[in-house]
Amino acid sequence: MQWSEEDKNLAKKYKKLADIPGPDRRYKCHTCHLIVDEIPCPRCGEEHLAIMCPLDHCHCSHEIISGIEYCPLCGDPVCPECGSHDVVQISRVTGYLQEVSGWNAGKQQELKDRIRYTVA
Repeated sequence: MQWSEEDKNLAKKYKKLADIPGPDRRYKCHTCHLIVDEIPCPRCGEEHLAIMCPLDHCHCSHEIISGIEYCPLCGDPVCPECGSHDVVQISRVTGYLQEVSGWNAGKQQELKDRIRYTVA
């Protein structure tokens, strides 16, 4: 993903999502799948909303991509083609595929730190 200068500046300005001031925050409701500007969600009333990363481009049209990148602001996996944070990352572990979101923080960091090689 080629992050724009504006995106890079946002990542430098806010070290984590909690640093984004209240009026500038947007939230993702994972119950009714809306992006909202306030808590609770106006459609379903959900009060436990995740702060949306300002670098999230929301809608990914790609079904399967072989690589993954990580957001410079929130550190979540993103689609390397469009920058959407709505991706499911899977990895092969001991012979079977598993969603990475179920791993503990240490194992997820180990995955981020792996060096990938291309055999020519």
